[in-house]
Amino acid sequence: MVFEEIYELYWQRIFRLCMGYVNDPDLAQDLAQETFIIVWQQLPKFRNESSIGTWIFRIASNNCLRQIEKEKKFAKTDLPINLEEKKQESMEPQIQMLYQFISELPETDRIIISLELEEVKQTEIAHIVGLSESNIRVKIHRIKEKLTQKFKENGY
Repeated sequence: MVFEEIYELYWQRIFRLCMGYVNDPDLAQDLAQETFIIVWQQLPKFRNESSIGTWIFRIASNNCLRQIEKEKKFAKTDLPINLEEKKQESMEPQIQMLYQFISELPETDRIIISLELEEVKQTEIAHIVGLSESNIRVKIHRIKEKLTQKFKENGY
């Protein structure tokens, strides 16, 4: 598979995965772009030990986790207090709320539900996050229950 085909096939899925982590469209776009830079650089070394999708999702997940670690180290108090947070208005309110709720989940739950929403097979999700398939099924069920409860609490 050539890079251009991979990019076309996976760009939107990787962007949505990143949105699930950071709940910020600009940062998600940056993370997705960084992911594809890594994919482009590492593609000649890809050994087909897993599917190309699993490999790309693993790269994106690691990239997002590195970003979260960077944010933890950055003191939020250093930001100017007069800045207004800008939101992407084009997304439906329920979708924005879903990304917000996903971003509040623990890191492992974020990747699991983001991959599930991208219709990645549970076998692949298990491989990406390093858990058993049965554990993934249980976690997905519990995460969906949490998200449903949050929507109910917010009047949806």
